[in-house]
Amino acid sequence: MTKIDIFSGFLGAGKTTLIKKLVKEAYAGEQIVLIENEFGEIGIDSGFLQDAGINITEMNSGCICCSLVGDFSKALKQVSAEYHPDRIVIEPSGVGKLSDVIKAVANASLEDASLNAFCTVVDAGKCTMYMKNFGEFFNDQVENAGCIILSHTDGISEEKLAACVQLLKEKNDSATIVTAPWSQLEGKAILPAMEQKDSLRAELARLASEYEGDEHEHHHRHGCEEEHEHHHHDDGEEEHEHHHHHDGEEEHEHHHHHDGEGGECCCHHDHEGHEHHHHGHHHADDVFTSWGIETTHKFTKEELESALAALSDEERYGTVLRAKGIVSGTEGWLHFDYVPAEPDVRTGSAGVTGRLCVIGCKINEAALKELFKA
Repeated sequence: MTKIDIFSGFLGAGKTTLIKKLVKEAYAGEQIVLIENEFGEIGIDSGFLQDAGINITEMNSGCICCSLVGDFSKALKQVSAEYHPDRIVIEPSGVGKLSDVIKAVANASLEDASLNAFCTVVDAGKCTMYMKNFGEFFNDQVENAGCIILSHTDGISEEKLAACVQLLKEKNDSATIVTAPWSQLEGKAILPAMEQKDSLRAELARLASEYEGDEHEHHHRHGCEEEHEHHHHDDGEEEHEHHHHHDGEEEHEHHHHHDGEGGECCCHHDHEGHEHHHHGHHHADDVFTSWGIETTHKFTKEELESALAALSDEERYGTVLRAKGIVSGTEGWLHFDYVPAEPDVRTGSAGVTGRLCVIGCKINEAALKELFKA
């Protein structure tokens, strides 16, 4: 199955530079067709079979560059049929609407290809200006992106970067926003974020899974279990009740009742002003809360070590059972892991953005936000 990746972005954002980086560092070994698309009406920029509207240019790394004119759907089908590529990369015009490109790909109804990623590249230093002056086109690219990749982040202040991220989240609070400078980030690290496999939501789910695995294997109990009882019954009758509430924020409760005995299982996490509640089939004595944030704050190693040491204060932060993350540091990137009395901070490779996750019981999210400069 051919994957289709779309790279939207306003004029001069750096789409071509990013694509070249990915061709070299992430798409290596794949047969790729690159389509440069100058959108008017979905009209495209130059002519592969002259009558079909495709012009082929050989690029280094064996990538085929196509510029299309005329019927986009017809041309896309012919590219797919002619080359059977592993991946089709589409680079629309800087003033093209991402929503139009996505619709055009969907309308092509390709049998052996599917939309894999739809990204927008944003110049972090010009975000505010473009949003103000080119609202309709720029905002469409931001609002419809599954992943927003910031360029030129190494040339602006931490405050300006945070303001840019906040503006983008106001338009699209579900997209992963890549804030790490491209010079620090391997192309193969960007790809999972584009495909929405490397996100805060996914990281929280992984942390919860790791914690549950540890608990199952080692039978640790960390202060929360006293309030929960787990009853096993052999008659096998199990009743499930789900409640969904939509009142600005989404809340889910998942209750398991075993032969009349109730144990509540509720996992919820919050990031950047909006909450997500996740539920799995946990034992009643495995009730926990997971919380995470994405951050552009640059930590010193000492600052991070101090924050992790503070997590042992249950009165202030609740019972923190596990924490992990990758954050930007003043001298490179810092990776950390935490279990009670065992904090570990080390240097490591860049993440797509600063991200940290905490899991525990009755955790104080407001206090954690303050502790980690959120």
